[in-house]
Amino acid sequence: MKLLIVADVYMPSTLSAAIELRDLATEMVAQGHDVTVLAPMVGGLRPFAVEQDEHVRIVRVRAPRTKDVNLIRRALAEICLPFALLRGMRLSGLKGEHWDGVVWYSPTIFLGLVARCVKRWNQCRGYLIVRDLFPDWAVDAGVMRKGFAYRFFKAVERFQYRVADVIGVQTPANVALVARDAPSSAEIEVLYNWMRMAEVVKPESGKFDLGNLEGRTLFVYAGNMGKAQDMDAFLELAARLRSRLDLGFLFVGRGSEVSRLQQKAGKRELTNVRFMSEIDSALIPALFEQCHVGIVALDPRHKTHNIPGKFMAYARNGLPVLARINPGNDLAHVIRDNNVGYGVEGDSITDLQIAAERLADHAAARIEMGKAGRKLADRLFSPAAAAKQVVRALARADSKPISAGDD
Repeated sequence: MKLLIVADVYMPSTLSAAIELRDLATEMVAQGHDVTVLAPMVGGLRPFAVEQDEHVRIVRVRAPRTKDVNLIRRALAEICLPFALLRGMRLSGLKGEHWDGVVWYSPTIFLGLVARCVKRWNQCRGYLIVRDLFPDWAVDAGVMRKGFAYRFFKAVERFQYRVADVIGVQTPANVALVARDAPSSAEIEVLYNWMRMAEVVKPESGKFDLGNLEGRTLFVYAGNMGKAQDMDAFLELAARLRSRLDLGFLFVGRGSEVSRLQQKAGKRELTNVRFMSEIDSALIPALFEQCHVGIVALDPRHKTHNIPGKFMAYARNGLPVLARINPGNDLAHVIRDNNVGYGVEGDSITDLQIAAERLADHAAARIEMGKAGRKLADRLFSPAAAAKQVVRALARADSKPISAGDD
């Protein structure tokens, strides 16, 4: 099949969405499909640029910045994003090509318009990969109220559900949540997150400089630090464990909350905390070799369910996890049933501390959990399985090629 993947982020970004989409695209190519990725390009003089990576064609088109900006600017940029991508398709010649299927990734919720146009031009099917349920999670986290903005974003979310022939959600519990807003004709299935095992690439010095955290048992968080993660809880955990000179906390990545978190850690003189800016995704496995526990952070006020890409990155690299998640999240069952760490449901810092100290004090148990994580990643979170599932849905012959929502 000739497939178009539409996204708001792609490699070399180290965001989990970019890595997942790279792994999906390359696996689809390995399975014999012709894959093009359409993604925004911030800055640059040309309206578009064409690249080739692992036999995947990547067409980047000039678009407004949607990452690392304030919420209002981000919202406006995301509203403009589909129009920039459609313009880029026209200028680059993608519009004139024939596609057998279109895949798009949410967040953002604004790519449904691009998918709708591709479907209309080609009479093909579309697969929507949903990884979080915005705007509902923003309301749960207190970032947004149920006012005009919420109703607008909700309408956009429902529009992309109408465009999709198949919607892939990341946990079983999210099937019912999406079904509330999707048309009754929508096919909704569980598409677990995925991640391939990457070759370990070392930094030039051979290892990362961890400063005063060198030699400690390290809890690492690698990923976006924004409102949805509520990282303050882990700063509080670090504060409670500051007397333990054998433990350290390493926060790696970017996001809207990084500067504030750094200032807060500085004011509290948390010498057991270190921040590291975003690093090349190829170096992440090497960094994890110097760490001992991976942190998963989800605001406990969420009512939706999430198995983040970073969870798979930890599991794939043999790190047990310490997860702070919302009550009832399917991730808690995955962690518990497979013995890959501890999932703390709710906002108790005391419970989080108990779990952290159990992981810190039992090295043999950490090793066994790490081995279990690798096995879980191979069994459940395989790019090969995800690619086959998406392609199978797009090729399904017993369904209409254009969704009922494409009136």
